[in-house]
Amino acid sequence: MSTTSTSTAASAVPTRSPLIGWLAVISVMLGIFSIVTAEILPIGLLTSIGSSFDISNGAAGLMMTIPGILAAIAAPTVTVATGRFDRRLMLCALMLLLAIANFLAAAAPAYWVMVISRVLVGLVIGGFWSIGAGIAVRLVRTERVGTATAVIFSAVPLGSVLGVPAGTLIGHLAGWRMAFVVMGVMTVGVFLALIVLVPPLPAVQVTRLTVLGDLFRSAGARVGLVLTFLIVMAHFGTYTYVTPFLQQVTQVSPGLITTFLLAYGIAGIIGNFIAGVTVTHGLRATFVVSGCMLAGATLLLPVLGRGYIGAIVLLIVWGLAYGAIPVCSQTWFSTSAPHAPEAASILFTSSFQATIAIGALLGGVVVDATSPSTVMVLGGAIAILMVLTVTVGRAVPEAASPRSAVK
Repeated sequence: MSTTSTSTAASAVPTRSPLIGWLAVISVMLGIFSIVTAEILPIGLLTSIGSSFDISNGAAGLMMTIPGILAAIAAPTVTVATGRFDRRLMLCALMLLLAIANFLAAAAPAYWVMVISRVLVGLVIGGFWSIGAGIAVRLVRTERVGTATAVIFSAVPLGSVLGVPAGTLIGHLAGWRMAFVVMGVMTVGVFLALIVLVPPLPAVQVTRLTVLGDLFRSAGARVGLVLTFLIVMAHFGTYTYVTPFLQQVTQVSPGLITTFLLAYGIAGIIGNFIAGVTVTHGLRATFVVSGCMLAGATLLLPVLGRGYIGAIVLLIVWGLAYGAIPVCSQTWFSTSAPHAPEAASILFTSSFQATIAIGALLGGVVVDATSPSTVMVLGGAIAILMVLTVTVGRAVPEAASPRSAVK
């Protein structure tokens, strides 16, 4: 990977107590948990927020589109622009910015203020991920890096399991603004933990943007971009509007929606860990199975999701499927470019976040013009297209290293 050294500081062997090192890892994990929860929190509060500002569900879906766009841009640019800054300083600054964004959302007197808060969330997502994803090597001993990385990335499914259902419950009991207040307070707590627990981390290397261009010469990376685009489009084009679907089609009460989302989130954690094992033996097969499950769940929801049992069973299947998607996508990129792991991670983050934005936007257009059921059907069709693509694609990395599987 094309990088230039900017410091002679040691980067891999921490000198502090192992306990403090692990507490630092947990603080970074909580930072990513806060980010993931803040990004997808509007999914559970979409209808309430839209009603407050007298806007449609599709327009409210911009709260998912905006952070994705900004994060896709921020992932590479923040990595380059702040390459010579102390990593601890950057993590703390970004977490403080996230707290400001949450409090701004809670106090938003108009929708345009909410939009500004979501812009800030997008900047934090791209910046924090570009730093935090690979920081374990500087916090714990070399032999513990794999475990520490797994701990950090466990924040992704936990955001769905704990963050969104909890935020939805708070919104139901005390109003959606209180959900953002609680998020802001929690984020301040994480900010303080980062200050106390993470050691100074002077810059060691600067990643050049030119290496990203080199990745596009890899057929595997190009196929990975197509697959990521299709499957993330299928998921977020539909899941962004799962709350309106449950309310309008399944007739689920606002208080019970938390239970449905919790079942989905728990299934997502299980799917994440299953995929972490299966991608090492068959990346293509894991991708195909998860795509088929996602397609089946979304296509059947308008038919079987009219009753509580059918809806919750299909949400569990959906959760199992989507829990595997980030593992499959990131592993695909990392195994396609083993010589440039950091650039592969940036490409994964940017493509994933950009597609979240596009999926939420197009889903909003469809849901405003038709219905939540139509959105589900179209999402299922896109997932089928992804399955066909991965089935006939030739540039398929068939094996993954344990390290990349952990991510």
